[in-house]
Amino acid sequence: MALFYVTYDLIKTKDYEKLFARLKEYKAQRVLLSVWAFRRENTTTAALRDDLKNYIDSDDRLLVIESADWSSRNLLVDPNKL
Repeated sequence: MALFYVTYDLIKTKDYEKLFARLKEYKAQRVLLSVWAFRRENTTTAALRDDLKNYIDSDDRLLVIESADWSSRNLLVDPNKL
């Protein structure tokens, strides 16, 4: 199962709740204040981006990363436990 990270900048309207609700449907957990991590099968970064852009405004920024390797310090949640 692939490990994905999602990060974002919400520019004008700071309506986080729609995006947070969708990320929680993915069983995503925050690893940093605006970085979430989750595991998924049978998807791509482009497919996740296309889905998540429905939950943010057109001027917001969104980055989806599929990770094969990572290292960290003092995360809110350990991605190895997802």
